[in-house]
Amino acid sequence: MSDVSTATGGVARVFALIRALAEVQAEGGRVTKLARSVGLTQATVHRLLAQLVAEGVVEQDERSKRYRLSLDFFALAAQAGNPGGLRSLCRPALLRLCGSLGDTIFLLARSGFDAVCLDRAEGPFPIRSFTGDVGGRIALGVGQGALAILAFLPEAEREEVIRFNLSRVREYGVYDEVYLRTEVERTRAQGYAGRNTGLLEGMAGVAVPVLDREGRAVAALSVGTLSDRLNAERLPTVVELLKREAAALTPRIHPFDATLRRPAQSLAAGELPASAARIVPGERGDGLG
Repeated sequence: MSDVSTATGGVARVFALIRALAEVQAEGGRVTKLARSVGLTQATVHRLLAQLVAEGVVEQDERSKRYRLSLDFFALAAQAGNPGGLRSLCRPALLRLCGSLGDTIFLLARSGFDAVCLDRAEGPFPIRSFTGDVGGRIALGVGQGALAILAFLPEAEREEVIRFNLSRVREYGVYDEVYLRTEVERTRAQGYAGRNTGLLEGMAGVAVPVLDREGRAVAALSVGTLSDRLNAERLPTVVELLKREAAALTPRIHPFDATLRRPAQSLAAGELPASAARIVPGERGDGLG
């Protein structure tokens, strides 16, 4: 057998193994099961896995000994399929919404139990938000954008976040478990989060979730404005524009975009303004963003 055919066969085996790993990514794969899936001996699969681990594209859980595709693998896929990432993908939508509505538009992305402000398009009115500027973060459930993300997580994840964040959201004085769960259900029923929280007089906001292709909330588009600009007559128009932009983003979201896993790390240090520090409860703004 020639060197070329040997190399080709080796590549085919590696990609067969990668595809098998992708099918069991959630729970991870054992050598025995992976070997059956790709039709190779356990010794061969073990050797290939060791090489992939050494390259950093596969990782092994120390406790379960199961193998999964690593974050580095997803980062490589993201670079190939969506070079600009979520922030660049959403930037035109932010600019269109800001231009159409004349208000400040925020892009928030989920980061564990928090929401991170990835971007904002500044309107003419002075607006404060829980997340501050780009790079700021807030607990999921606090503020319209973070609430929209929380409400449209899968139920098990949503419950986990609520349990973890309950003590954090209580710091803001107007939140308790009943209030938070009521707001989550209201948001799910309406398809958007939007009401004047009363934390800063004269301010209001509304947000819609940005869903991936599986219907999971990965981000939110949020409007921050003066309360008299978000009255009952104008609110449906604002919500419709937000939903339209969010729906257009869904099929374009790359499932391997590393931003969806580590949004804060997608922001270059030089891009963060001095005002990007997190706003603590004693300095809180209007609950927007």
